[in-house]
Amino acid sequence: MNTKDQSPDTAQFAPLAKELVHLALNNGATAAEAVIVQSRAVDVSVREGSREEVESSESQDLGLRVLIGKRQAGISSSDLSTNGLEKLANRACAMAKAAPEDPYCSLADLEQLATTNQDFDLFDPMIPDIEHLTHTALATETAALGVKNVSKSGGASAGWSATSVNVFASNGFETARRKTSHGRSVMVLAERDGAMERDWAQSTAHWAEDLRTCEDVGLEAGTRTAARLGASKLASARMTIMFEPRTARSLLGMFLGAISGPGVARGISFLKDKMGEQVFTPGFDVVEDPFRTRGLGSSAVDGEGLPRQKRQLVRDGHLTTWLHSLSSARQLGEAPTGHGALGLGGPPGVGTSNVHIVAGAKSPTELMVDMGKGILVTDAFGPSFNAGTGDWSVGIAGFEIINGMRAGAVNEMTVAGNLLDIYARLVAASDLEFHNSTNTPSLMIEGLSVAGQ
Repeated sequence: MNTKDQSPDTAQFAPLAKELVHLALNNGATAAEAVIVQSRAVDVSVREGSREEVESSESQDLGLRVLIGKRQAGISSSDLSTNGLEKLANRACAMAKAAPEDPYCSLADLEQLATTNQDFDLFDPMIPDIEHLTHTALATETAALGVKNVSKSGGASAGWSATSVNVFASNGFETARRKTSHGRSVMVLAERDGAMERDWAQSTAHWAEDLRTCEDVGLEAGTRTAARLGASKLASARMTIMFEPRTARSLLGMFLGAISGPGVARGISFLKDKMGEQVFTPGFDVVEDPFRTRGLGSSAVDGEGLPRQKRQLVRDGHLTTWLHSLSSARQLGEAPTGHGALGLGGPPGVGTSNVHIVAGAKSPTELMVDMGKGILVTDAFGPSFNAGTGDWSVGIAGFEIINGMRAGAVNEMTVAGNLLDIYARLVAASDLEFHNSTNTPSLMIEGLSVAGQ
């Protein structure tokens, strides 16, 4: 493994971001914001014991958002030359002059800006070389292929990336940050009696030392795949369903989308009239913590320069907040919440940091005993979701639960329902772990419609 830090340098392009803003102001902009993103990435793929592909990439991109009164425009480019910056500023200002007015657009006021920017240890100076990544991918694949009944590799990979971001805005917002990402994954196939199943496992972290071992990732992929052999389809019915953590995350993701300020402001969220109401079961909590050391979503400042804060998005089952950018907060006449997501030349969107559903008191095993009969969902695919009504369906595979214990594998089934009804019946298990920016324990729902035979 290489130890020389060859990752993008934030100091190199800070002056360019300032120059671009000054050029925009000289071209008639009343406010401007420049973003420069640099990245490097290397990814190695292997299959059946041999290196199959090596991908390496480097990029430097910049974005400029300009405002002329209540008109705004954004533009992006990869040309960082002096002439390129001048053309970009000129073109962005010309576009803004022709744009329709947006009464809600503007940069943050100076007093709204964060005054500190914490370091959450998101940058690992250790850079893996191609040989190290190849060895990692091969070791992960070998571990997966060593599981009984696993017959073929669908491919394994190992990769690294580093990204740096410089932001400078005419309102005084200035930041420079960088982070790294390490990952390994594998997908394998198992075959028995002419039937074939597949599954996968992966691990991602800012620091290589925080990754799960190759053996752990490979063993999980192989074990999950082999366990799916002999799957059958159950009869259609209403039954209790338990989603394991990696499939339960989609239920949290749809909730976060539903409380996004822009969607609420446009009236296209099924939760638009539920502020302060009991949406989840009593005792159910959803927490956002942007300050977790080495957290995949950690940041003390949002994309518009506002300070983030730890929040309970759901407290005792009650919805407590929308997720606002400055624009959506103005549109609804509410205070901003520090959820602006940086755009590369475009207006900010909405994004969260680290969000998790708080663990419950009972383990998944104990909840399965309580449910008696139902399905444990280990894979979900082909979702259909209506953001305005909350109607949702998804294909599932997993295992039947009989007498509180995991029994035979099931597949080719579909669960469906309305998320308002589902959220009102969710029960969280105790198996919460932090591997992603959004994390959940296993989640159990009684009385969910299941389509099978």
